[in-house]
Amino acid sequence: MSQTQPPLPPQGRWERRFERWLWSSRFLVLLAVIPSLAAALALFIIGTMDIAKLVIATAGYYFIGGGPDIHDTVVPSVVMAIDIYLVAIVLLIFGLGVYRLFVSPIEQAEEHAPGHPFNVQSFDQLKDKIARVVILAVIIEFFRAVVDIRFQTPLEAIYLALSVLALAGALYLMSRAQTH
Repeated sequence: MSQTQPPLPPQGRWERRFERWLWSSRFLVLLAVIPSLAAALALFIIGTMDIAKLVIATAGYYFIGGGPDIHDTVVPSVVMAIDIYLVAIVLLIFGLGVYRLFVSPIEQAEEHAPGHPFNVQSFDQLKDKIARVVILAVIIEFFRAVVDIRFQTPLEAIYLALSVLALAGALYLMSRAQTH
């Protein structure tokens, strides 16, 4: 015995207009999407310019000579650029994911594998992808801070070792969660 649902009563003209307006309100997310993509572009430019300045300074140091010693600034500069790139990636994933979820699927993203970062199927999946990149950015920031540490006591070195162990454990748990 199959159950059929009773037909819906016909909609009135005002109800149809209101529901059309409600459905169109999803475009409000563009107020978050467009600035997110613009900020991602700005951060990609900033990170690239920082790396370009570093390459020029390095070339000047080794080929021209006479400039300030770059050995103390190279690693922190590279790590900071990576951190900037990761934040840009978060903004990119957020902007494209919100657009896909609330406005329309992006055809080019649909043609790629489902695991592509821009191809999110749910808000929870979007949050998960963003959280993973944010965790990587936090780890990069941690290592940037570690580069500048000058130990005063052996206990501080032990604290650093425990911090690195905790980060390694977090990365291991993250990878385990991803495989399940």
